Amino acid sequence: MEHSNGYIIGFAAAVCGVCAIIVSTTAVQLKPMVERNERLAIQEQVLALAGVSEEGILSDDDIEAAYKTRIEPRIIELDSGLLAEGVDAAGWDQQARMADPSTSVAAPENAARVRRLPNQSVVYFVKGEGGGPDKVILPIQGQGLWGTLYGYLAVASDGQTIDGLTFYKHKETPGLGGEVDNPRWKALWPGRKIYGPDGDVAIRVVKGSAGPVAEAPYDVDGLSGATITSRGVTNTLAFWLGPEAFGPYLERIGTSGGGS
Repeated sequence: MEHSNGYIIGFAAAVCGVCAIIVSTTAVQLKPMVERNERLAIQEQVLALAGVSEEGILSDDDIEAAYKTRIEPRIIELDSGLLAEGVDAAGWDQQARMADPSTSVAAPENAARVRRLPNQSVVYFVKGEGGGPDKVILPIQGQGLWGTLYGYLAVASDGQTIDGLTFYKHKETPGLGGEVDNPRWKALWPGRKIYGPDGDVAIRVVKGSAGPVAEAPYDVDGLSGATITSRGVTNTLAFWLGPEAFGPYLERIGTSGGGS
């Protein structure tokens, strides 16, 4: 039995319409779950870097409880390092802020290839056991070999000492640049110093072995076979810890003992 072209087009349109309704309805219904999973992923990364828990150990409810107890997200003015007054950190979308011309500015030319800087940035204040300042976790990103490296850097309350580094999203080659995920490499970062005697960013990833903190306070072992990724990490830290980004904030917390 043959059908007219009009029938075929109408039938196809009806099927597409039904499918579109199903997809749209499903997306709306799943949106709260997706948003919660994204929020939990960030919280888990921050908690692990804060030393509160290891990734994959806590349940979702425990993650939320520990985050609420030990982590305080704050919004700062990036140019001055001052706490942004009257700004709620709940639901803060750093990437959206960076992309929106009304909430960001063009970044100065930089080797990390960061195109825009948010006017305001989230930072994660880690409370010590007594409730006082312990460390702060900063969101960072920069160009690796195959794409952008997205991560977090933990800095002690002196604003000078690195407490940890992790990259939660990247496109680097497994076994080479992908070794930024290797716990052994990440364990080399705590205790390294950010700024040299002249006040400039001195922390860097070197080619080959750097040695222990006492011998090489500003250097970290390079990633074998991943020179460009190693350089990308150095460039990323040089930019975000410099005067255009978190430099003013770290100087402020260093002189105030961890406060904003």
